[in-house]
Amino acid sequence: MENIKITDLYDLNETIAKDIFEGITYPWEALPLIKDFIIKLGNTLHGDEYEKRGEDIWIARSAKVAQSANINGPAIIGKDAEIRQCAFIRGSAIVGEGAVVGNSTELKNVILFNKVQVPHYNYVGDSILGFRAHMGAGSITSNVKSDKTLVVIKNGEEHIETGIKKVGAMLGDNVEVGCNTVLNPGTVIGRSSNVYPCSCVRGVIPEKSIYKNQDDIVKKI
Repeated sequence: MENIKITDLYDLNETIAKDIFEGITYPWEALPLIKDFIIKLGNTLHGDEYEKRGEDIWIARSAKVAQSANINGPAIIGKDAEIRQCAFIRGSAIVGEGAVVGNSTELKNVILFNKVQVPHYNYVGDSILGFRAHMGAGSITSNVKSDKTLVVIKNGEEHIETGIKKVGAMLGDNVEVGCNTVLNPGTVIGRSSNVYPCSCVRGVIPEKSIYKNQDDIVKKI
């Protein structure tokens, strides 16, 4: 399936997790690797730049973390990132440089590239968000199908079996997701696409598109 490979979606120079993508083709293949990768990478981070807090939690000294935030390991919080009030990082999370994790936002088993913003009441689980991706207030990733079967990536008549029960959304670089949107399991959104507020998105959305609804997806001019 074309246009949903790692190289189609992401600038790997914009994440500390670049090496996790070596040897794989599709971004969801990295999801089972995140936990062990964080521990391995964290133990190599320089103490002048990162402080180890608790078990397997590394936080950049330049990051801003609210006292009310709850961070469980393994986790890496990048340089100049901002973790705001009452954010809940459940574990297996990489928060990129300059990223914002906002009030009451929850993360679990994710990679946020640099400058990602999930600033207000978001749930992001088993997902990878590319450079400068932004999720509007209240938008969430749904990462488990209602029938609990393995997630399949669907692009029209093309289907790819992931072999994984929990897969949220793969957002390419510079994707904008409108407020109160639900990204269903296995959603892939190509680079520089926009999703209208209050949408229910599933399947593959091409790069440089505007998603209005499932039957109205237009190319940007």
